[in-house]
Amino acid sequence: MRSFILICCLLVTAQCVKAQFQRFGNMGGGGGGAAQRDTGTHTHEPDTITITYRLLGEPTDYRLDSSIADFSSSYMHVPASYVMMGNSGAPARNILFTPFMKAGFDPGFHTFDVYGFNHQNARIYNTTKPYSELLYLVGSQQEQNIGVLHTQNRTDRFNFGFEYNKKYAPGYFRSQATNHDIYRLTARFNSKNKRYNAYLSYFYNKINNGENGGLRVGDSILDNPRYSQRKTIDVNLGNYASTTSGLFNTTLPVKTTNKQSGFKFVQQYDWGKGDTVHVNDTTDYYKFDPFFRVQYTIGIDNNSLAYLDGQPDTSFYTRKYGWAFNGDTVRALHEWRTISNDVSLIQFPIRGNQGHFISAGARYESIRGTFLDASISFSNMVLHGEYRNKTRNQKWDLSAKGEFYLAGRNSGDYNVSGMLSRYLNETLGNVHLFFSNTNREASYIYKYFSSTYDSWYNSGLGKENITQLQFAADNKKLKYNLAVNYYLIENYTYFENYYQSTQAPALFNLLQVIFSKHFRYKHYNWYAEFAFQQVHGDGRINVPTIWTRHRLAYENKLFNNLNLMTGIEAKYNTSYYADDYSPVIGQFVYQTTQRVKYYAPDLAAFVHFRIKSLSAFIRGENLNTFFATNNFAGPSYPYNNFTFRLGLRWWFIN
Repeated sequence: MRSFILICCLLVTAQCVKAQFQRFGNMGGGGGGAAQRDTGTHTHEPDTITITYRLLGEPTDYRLDSSIADFSSSYMHVPASYVMMGNSGAPARNILFTPFMKAGFDPGFHTFDVYGFNHQNARIYNTTKPYSELLYLVGSQQEQNIGVLHTQNRTDRFNFGFEYNKKYAPGYFRSQATNHDIYRLTARFNSKNKRYNAYLSYFYNKINNGENGGLRVGDSILDNPRYSQRKTIDVNLGNYASTTSGLFNTTLPVKTTNKQSGFKFVQQYDWGKGDTVHVNDTTDYYKFDPFFRVQYTIGIDNNSLAYLDGQPDTSFYTRKYGWAFNGDTVRALHEWRTISNDVSLIQFPIRGNQGHFISAGARYESIRGTFLDASISFSNMVLHGEYRNKTRNQKWDLSAKGEFYLAGRNSGDYNVSGMLSRYLNETLGNVHLFFSNTNREASYIYKYFSSTYDSWYNSGLGKENITQLQFAADNKKLKYNLAVNYYLIENYTYFENYYQSTQAPALFNLLQVIFSKHFRYKHYNWYAEFAFQQVHGDGRINVPTIWTRHRLAYENKLFNNLNLMTGIEAKYNTSYYADDYSPVIGQFVYQTTQRVKYYAPDLAAFVHFRIKSLSAFIRGENLNTFFATNNFAGPSYPYNNFTFRLGLRWWFIN
């Protein structure tokens, strides 16, 4: 693995030298676009690049984000509203309630989703020149991140893209290290007459997480100067076992390994009308507008979750899981493979607008699960359809879609949704209405679990039913975003302790209001974000009433090509009964015995800057630990101490 990474980095670096760094223009705050003209003297034209990407099934082109304003989303690719169980790369959840609303079979392994690739976020690129990107971060306690991206159009009909991310964080406490390897490969091809199109998406996520079960002693020990070195504090798991930790070789005494891989190959054949468009005396191009399409998709997805503790602590497993424990190795394993075949028929009513279509199709799924003591296999038959109208003037966007599980293990599951979006004008911006209703069987991890000490099956779970109503507004001129969500939930499934699942006893609802606003005075900026959440009824979910983040920054463009942003960032939420975490099953657990509160806002000081194609992020995080006790992500899971991070992001035309 080490050789593979070094070779990739050397290849990309070699291409960077060829590109000549000074010829790459400013990509702009929103990313993408044509590079600016170099004003230096050359015997040839400077490089220019236009790079866009699409998501599978979406008719909209997106541009790369080169903004330096938000370290969390644009660099770490983890939204600021996520909380991690004490360490970067550890199990994470969104503090803003986001229910799982996918009909059909689901294994239930979602605690590491925010770090990995999937088919939904696969980027199918189109670029006028080969493009590469390098990312590197180094932080306290030898934390390191490595990122590599390369994409190019080999011809005007074929593109491929490759991405690799490495995340390594030893953490401040014992048995806490994380070490993730994440890969993605995408490709697209269209025939010369543009009737045949093919798209490929492949990803592989290997997540390794050290489990320590949280602090063994009370929270007050963090204020004791005797334990300023946090690795001297006793934890519940892996307390006395040795740990070797390195970027390419990490040995964890107690660990969870989540492996996810997916292969999706989409083939399309179109009927329509083509024309040769005359550009000038020497240039013509062939334009093809489909009016009917046949689409075939094959998908193969694997998802496994494994837990291993070779030197278990008897008291922890007896107390939390109720096992008649004898001290032997604790193992748990769930492996799933899903093979799906989908055929869709698509009609385009208006020539030249592929954002306006009607589709109908059917999908057959074959699913197999393997556990320590058993295996299972079943299938599903699904019907689905969609109407989409994204107008060519970009003012209206309307969609209505649904899928229904006609037969098989998940028969009766369904999802229906509708969306209406309208761009009003520059002053009023864009407004958005959304509706969704999902009826689904609970994820399988809530129904069955097996380990070397215990196996159980919960056959009394009914189908979950979740309805979401949303109003959203986006205004670029006034620089604000607003989203109001109303959820109505029945049979909500959750873990009431470390290994037993159940469902909420009654229908309940949740109101959520999320607002962000950018204030600017000369070079001084205030990025304010607020969220309000309130549960009505007997809802077995834990959310803070208020969550907020603020960034106060000075921003300026210096020396013509230096974009500077420096300031302070603060995050805070009101106290609440934050979810606990069960290591063996890898799930968050509902609890009402211990409130988690912030002793002080999470504080960070930062200097972000970009010079042409190089961005740098210099940050001091968790400054609040200098004058207050560590804040907690969940019961017995404190956040890290003060952390220094230096991150670099570099783009190249190859």
